[in-house]
Amino acid sequence: MSQARFVHIVDEVPELEGRSDGPVLVVALEGFLDAGNASRIAVAHLQGDPSGRVVASLEIDEFYDYRARRPPLTFLEDRYADYVAPRLVVRLLEDQLGAPYLLLSGPEPDFRWEGFARAVRAVVEHFGVRLVVSLGSVPMAVPHTRPVQLTNHANAQRLLVQDNVWKGEIRVPASAQALLEVRLGEWGHDAMGFVAHIPHYVAQFDYPGASAALVEGLEDVTGLQWDTEPLREAGEARQVELATQIADSDEVREVVHGLEQQYDAFHTASASLLAEDQPLPSGEELGEQFEQFLARLEDPEE
Repeated sequence: MSQARFVHIVDEVPELEGRSDGPVLVVALEGFLDAGNASRIAVAHLQGDPSGRVVASLEIDEFYDYRARRPPLTFLEDRYADYVAPRLVVRLLEDQLGAPYLLLSGPEPDFRWEGFARAVRAVVEHFGVRLVVSLGSVPMAVPHTRPVQLTNHANAQRLLVQDNVWKGEIRVPASAQALLEVRLGEWGHDAMGFVAHIPHYVAQFDYPGASAALVEGLEDVTGLQWDTEPLREAGEARQVELATQIADSDEVREVVHGLEQQYDAFHTASASLLAEDQPLPSGEELGEQFEQFLARLEDPEE
């Protein structure tokens, strides 16, 4: 193993040797950018079972706040057992055609973001990574009855593959993934990513339809291929559940209808944020009308 600060990297990985181009590195960290658990579900789908071989391991003790996110530990009658330690690792995986790629997953670092970025840079340069692609998701005022939208971003304009619905400038809370993209650009490495828009009223529940959209976006920019049918089927099942819940409430249907009009306005008259004479319900109205709806989703008997 070669060793840089905060990361241990396997020296020899025969699967990546003798190729005409370097591998892709997919980055999907748990925590901040994971509304609807979209990237977590995507990572589980990409890894499969068993998951791939670990080819780089970051020093989790340097990055993780154990008191803020306490790992699970089993107490068995009279003793502690089965401690599940957090891991921040790079795995070697293959797509469905056998092409190798790398996947960095685990908890977003709580500390030393700059050190984390330098550690990932060491991985990128060691394996000759040609492109880093990050996956994430955020809650947005969008309806579940429309296709999942993706925002793409990159540290070089030539890497962008679509026009984003959002036009303008906004200050957002930083993340380790976002900082990594910025730093890699400064170091001359291509990095981009996709952020899925999750209906904010179901952002705390699994939303596998967005996971399918993220994987399909990944396919578009890397040339790799995966079977997304299981994700699509899970997404359709979630849609059925939501439709059943919403059918019970005229108020919720009205709010969803307002979100649908906003969504459609983006696609039919992109110069305007909202359709004419169709104002979006306020945050207070949304909160009140979805409170009982969410409570029913959380009730196993419902």
